[in-house]
Amino acid sequence: MKEKVFNFAIIGCGVIAPNHAEGIVNTPNARLVAVADIVEEKAKSFAQKYNCDWYVDYKEMLDRPDIDIVNICTPSGLHPEMAIEAMKRGKHVITEKPMAITLEQADAMISASKEYNRKLACIFQRRTQSVFKKIKEVISQGAIGRLILGDAYMKYFRSQAYYDSGDWRGTWALDGGGALMNQGIHCIDLMQWIMGEVGSVFAYTRTLARKIEVEDTAVAVLEYKNGAIGVIEGTTSVVPGFDHRLEFHGVDGSILVDGERIARWEVPGVELKLEPEVTVGSTASDPRAVGYRGHMLLIQDMIDAIKNNRDPLIPGEEGKKALKIILAIYKSSKERREVYLDTM
Repeated sequence: MKEKVFNFAIIGCGVIAPNHAEGIVNTPNARLVAVADIVEEKAKSFAQKYNCDWYVDYKEMLDRPDIDIVNICTPSGLHPEMAIEAMKRGKHVITEKPMAITLEQADAMISASKEYNRKLACIFQRRTQSVFKKIKEVISQGAIGRLILGDAYMKYFRSQAYYDSGDWRGTWALDGGGALMNQGIHCIDLMQWIMGEVGSVFAYTRTLARKIEVEDTAVAVLEYKNGAIGVIEGTTSVVPGFDHRLEFHGVDGSILVDGERIARWEVPGVELKLEPEVTVGSTASDPRAVGYRGHMLLIQDMIDAIKNNRDPLIPGEEGKKALKIILAIYKSSKERREVYLDTM
């Protein structure tokens, strides 16, 4: 019996869309059949490159019965409406981060997934990297003992020209936030995934260098529910060349990640052995350097989830976690107080 080929469509043909397209065309039994963008020339050019149909009206594209899975690559504030419209029409959805810009929107997407019995997956491709899978594994097994500190330092560069390149960038309505919501969310997701749930935050956010509505610099102190504490520090305003640094400390050991490599591995009795994989470029100074491998793995996971009627690797409930932490940080800074996530 011939194996089913899954037909994909992409909404939004901007900076991140090629990662999705390459992930699709490099996946067995996957085919990119259509793309949509409100800018006709962008949609047409993208479709010509990938030999597929193009649309200006995404709803017209969603009416096609042959589309199985829709990848949403539009500005963040548009994700919820588009995801729900797709699921209403019987499509499974893979959405870029953040899945939404409010918790109410995220909940509506999760509810739609259940109501229409469609899969909803979120893109946090760093969870697929062997470095972070290994760290998650050894910490979950207790190899560094009781956790005491979990920190993320994210020193990124985004020029004013980057923010000026799209009228949605750096706005509350469509970007949903700045250095944390757009760039830092990947590392924040990793911290809560590896360290455990965050209980409370106390934070300061500022707009210090760029002419934007949202924050370009933020510092937060976290208390994890397991009793560990930590720091999140994020900015898009330092000179190019810095990167993110993640630290995990337990009473018996420590792990330090510098960029995409493990710089210190102090794990008693555990040798560092990683699965071979294609090197991932740093997005600290260039958002296009991410590569498509992580997207491809999450696309392949979605196909497998549909075939085997299971949840995708990062369902909506998981995608919501980093969003909630960031919104708590914004709330803490605005109200100048500690915010407990269970009250949100």
